Amino acid sequence: MIAGWILFTVAAAGFQCWRTAKQQKLRGQLSVNGAGVVRYLYGVPAGMLILGLYLLVFGGVVGGFSAVFLAYAAAGGLGQILGTNVLIMSFSSRGFAVGTAYSKTEAIQASVIAIVLLGEHLSWLSWLGILVSVGGVLYLSLAGRNLSARGLLEATRQPAALLGIGAGFCFAVCAVFIKAANMALPGSDVILNALICLVVINAMQTVMQGSYLLLREPTEIPRVFASWRDSVWVGALSAAGSGCWFSAFALAPVALVRAVGQVEIIFTLLVSRFYLRESVKAQDRVGALVVVAGVVLVLLGRE
Repeated sequence: MIAGWILFTVAAAGFQCWRTAKQQKLRGQLSVNGAGVVRYLYGVPAGMLILGLYLLVFGGVVGGFSAVFLAYAAAGGLGQILGTNVLIMSFSSRGFAVGTAYSKTEAIQASVIAIVLLGEHLSWLSWLGILVSVGGVLYLSLAGRNLSARGLLEATRQPAALLGIGAGFCFAVCAVFIKAANMALPGSDVILNALICLVVINAMQTVMQGSYLLLREPTEIPRVFASWRDSVWVGALSAAGSGCWFSAFALAPVALVRAVGQVEIIFTLLVSRFYLRESVKAQDRVGALVVVAGVVLVLLGRE
């Protein structure tokens, strides 16, 4: 039987890919921060609906919000906002592919941070799988740039690469603090706790980025509400994806979840091939196989 955390992770990667595709429609309507706000603003009611349905089916109690929980939740939410903005900054350096590629080192960074802060430990085979999967993503993202090993090292010093690594660090910190927030909640139902985290963190993120928008880009506020027809889907998919990510974090080490989550790039290739009708190059197939091989090693090495 497939472990629950694997199903949650694959579902999360699928929702994330779908949400990204939907969010493309907002690029011409909203600013970077405006598009970020809708993800959380419209994600709150969707998250509350998911939480309500879970309580209706499985029962449980919502409450016990300690100061420690709220601090972890705020840190996780802020990490996600900063990671997204830093990643977008890397694109402005004419390094879309490079920035995106190096942000995927999040899996490696999350492994180290989780060991230090949460005491998580991985087998050597899982470590190998993480390195292989990240290598596959780097190859896919940088394919066509004709980079040798030395060229890859040189690319690491580009502003886009450094910003991408910084974004990966923010996302890694976000994942670790989200798991810590789950652990700080009372009760033994970690899935319920994950959904509580989802609603609380999305609400905090709405306030955080919404306040920034109100102060720095007030003309963007009416556009955020005017775009509701597209934004509501972005929020719903974001909530569904985050709910699955948070549940997976609660059931397995953060590093393993993020490593298996690299399958998102496989979904992206499938959308490109069968939905957008774009051709898939041989190097894309090779990169996809490397990612899959890394994920298999991670699963074989899980303790």
